[in-house]
Amino acid sequence: MLGCAPFKSPLRAFYMFQLGCQTQVCFKNEILSGLTVALALVPEAVAFAFVAGVDPLVGLYAAFMVGLLASIFGGRPGMISGATGAMAVVMVALVAQHGVEYLFAAVVLTGAIQILAGLLRLGKYIRIVPHPVMLGFVNGLAIVIFLAQIQHFQVPGSGGEWLAGKDMTIFVVLILMTMMIIHYLPRLTAAFPASLAAIITVSLVVIGFNVDTNTVGDLASIKGGFPEFHIPEVAFSLETLQIILPYSIILAAVGLIESLLTMSLIDDLTGTRGRGNRECVGQGIANTVTGMFGGMGGCAMIGQSMINVNSGGHQRMSGIAAALFLLMFIMFASDLIEIIPMAALVGVMFIVVMGTFEWSSLRIIKKIPKTDAFVLVLVSAVTVFTDLAIAVVVGVIVSALFFAWEHASHINVNSYDDEEGSRVYELNGPLFFGSVKNFLDLFNPADDPDDVIIEFQNSRVADHSAIEAIDNLAEKYIRAGKTLHLRHLSAECRVLLTKAGDLVEVNMLEDPTYRVANDQLA
Repeated sequence: MLGCAPFKSPLRAFYMFQLGCQTQVCFKNEILSGLTVALALVPEAVAFAFVAGVDPLVGLYAAFMVGLLASIFGGRPGMISGATGAMAVVMVALVAQHGVEYLFAAVVLTGAIQILAGLLRLGKYIRIVPHPVMLGFVNGLAIVIFLAQIQHFQVPGSGGEWLAGKDMTIFVVLILMTMMIIHYLPRLTAAFPASLAAIITVSLVVIGFNVDTNTVGDLASIKGGFPEFHIPEVAFSLETLQIILPYSIILAAVGLIESLLTMSLIDDLTGTRGRGNRECVGQGIANTVTGMFGGMGGCAMIGQSMINVNSGGHQRMSGIAAALFLLMFIMFASDLIEIIPMAALVGVMFIVVMGTFEWSSLRIIKKIPKTDAFVLVLVSAVTVFTDLAIAVVVGVIVSALFFAWEHASHINVNSYDDEEGSRVYELNGPLFFGSVKNFLDLFNPADDPDDVIIEFQNSRVADHSAIEAIDNLAEKYIRAGKTLHLRHLSAECRVLLTKAGDLVEVNMLEDPTYRVANDQLA
């Protein structure tokens, strides 16, 4: 009876039992998914450390600390963070010119900038990224992940010599075996992550049959201790700030863009919504601490995040487990991890590529507007040949220019004379920098009566170019000895139109109320 005391009824006891069982199943999935992700993180972190020109442990420590702290403090449960290629590319020049200590200082400053972005609630602006840019981002990253695996088809330490003959055949067969297990195992059971099962099975085959093939240990030794607190050994001066600030700004931008876009992708996959501003702060905390413990910094990883979600990891526990498993690999199990065949991990990443690439975009590319198709291909190409941040910025700018060009011709007027003899122009369409020329061409002050009214109820004055166009039009009417009235302007526009002075007549009672996006959802 004492064991049943907390329960008020048998029904509540049964409910709590069921809840406990569900929690255990969820806990198991999160842990196993984290283990799978940790195994895939090892070669990625080592490879990106090589890209940045730093010791492999610098990349592994970053994968551990960024992964752990971003999972705890970030805004997207289930998303995996770690050392990434997009940020590693930016670090190369800094490390080559000034050394790794300046990199650590830059990573600390990067984190501070990201925290500031979150506190200023800038995460909401990820919503302005058009869908074709998102598709291009996803496709471009899938291609980048694929290309990153090609290096593993080379002989380790040979400087670029490709595997050949029997070695290449074994490597390809093991990759195909991994992919087949991941593809077909979920049809038999969902009790165990398919990616982890594939890695274990292929590893046992290689060990059991003594197969000679590339392993994780061929990349580098991953053995190390717990990361030690380390204040970057740089001069705390204005000169140092001038050196690291440009790199920190770029790193912060790249990290936040990749993290927020990955968050949007995971939102779509899981049917839930992450918190962009919290993710900015979480990434900032992760990078600030990482820089103080000798890590190279990082951000969200779309490949590992896809592995996690597909393996059943949807909560923060999976990311925390992945980071802790990675630390255990570094400290205690490096010998076991180093014998894992690279073919198994490459096969896992190939499955990620196939799942990440939006194959539907190939089917619809001829059905969507040509401008959208162009942006999609452009962003994919720029992502592959430069980096993610540049690709997204270019995609947004090109999309905005296409939008402006298309909507510039949408402005038009309906004119009539009212009962008081005034000429009324009902303006339709947005008035902004792209449509101001067409707007001015709609009016002829010389032919209009002495009193003219422009009705803005179906229009919106969008920017300063529109304000200048209205002021120029007002000056033309006053030079013609006529009066121009502006009716149903928005409150924002009335404030900006002070330079029109007495020419402006605003109907305060009928003015519509305009609302703008706020931070509630971010």
